[in-house]
Amino acid sequence: MTTDTTGAPERYDRLRATVQGKGKAARWLVLTHDNPDPDALASALILGRVLRSALKHQATLAYGGIVGRAENREMVRTLRLPFVHVRSLSFRDFDGFALVDTQPRTGNNQLPSRLQPDIVIDHHPVRPITQNGPFYDVRPEVGATATIVAEYLLAAGIAPTHGEATALIYAIRSETQDFAREFTGRDKVIYDQFFPRANHRLLARIQSPRQPLAYFANLHNALENLEAVDTLVVSHLGRIEQPDIVPEIADLLLRLEGKTWALCTGIFEDRLYLSIRTTNTRAEAGSLMHRLVARRGKGGGHGRTAGGWIDLSKIPEMDARRKLQRSIAARLARELKKNPEKLARIGLT
Repeated sequence: MTTDTTGAPERYDRLRATVQGKGKAARWLVLTHDNPDPDALASALILGRVLRSALKHQATLAYGGIVGRAENREMVRTLRLPFVHVRSLSFRDFDGFALVDTQPRTGNNQLPSRLQPDIVIDHHPVRPITQNGPFYDVRPEVGATATIVAEYLLAAGIAPTHGEATALIYAIRSETQDFAREFTGRDKVIYDQFFPRANHRLLARIQSPRQPLAYFANLHNALENLEAVDTLVVSHLGRIEQPDIVPEIADLLLRLEGKTWALCTGIFEDRLYLSIRTTNTRAEAGSLMHRLVARRGKGGGHGRTAGGWIDLSKIPEMDARRKLQRSIAARLARELKKNPEKLARIGLT
């Protein structure tokens, strides 16, 4: 299925045909990427509504990993999002599978490789295996996957609930950093259409949650371990309580005056998580992350944002893990044509 030459009604007709191909009242599993962010949560929520209300099928919303970031936990709690952890489910209980904000065999979702998803909706670069499926709508130029899914809700003639509208508004805001990063006119159109339906009191609660002490400990650790060379700033965290702190710190580092590239790494269980951010509009951060991770894990992203992880199960010693963190930073410096030997600590005083 191509997605650039057809409008929303045509895409909805194809989605409906794919869903109806499963028979009447089929059971669907809508799965996000692991450690879901607001875009993934809102996308699954809205696709589930389309499946249930417009197409009269059953839909279960699920995720792997953890909902770690305080804002994301507050979003689930405040909006009472009906998600379940995938470990409590059996894939044999479902007739159809949908992936949102992720794609098959990326290493960041819990869909077994033996299963081909029937529906894939995403805004990351399309993967060849995705194109082998019955239905996919992958548009890397769009700022948020939730924007794409919202088009199906509107094409089905369904008005969003206040909760769905609130989830979508927060998803687009967080994914585009309030329209400061990688968005299209379509994101703004959908945002404006859903904005009047959002509950702004709940939105404010989601955006300003209470933070646990561990959050401030991680922040302190990140600032104590700042390194830089030229326009690149780096911080290596040690063990972390949840992976979402890594991209959050990377976003923060990019605000440092005079810096246009940021890298943050952190260790969660047996994985080293990495996050890259840049202000360079011509950058290919996703491709850069692929090169940094290579065959040791999984990675990807967009032009200005990227994330990935490296398997540490065969590197149990903490000293060796720290050495790997430093080598990743040095490799990134070389990729950016900066001298890794000049990576040096930044004093805060």
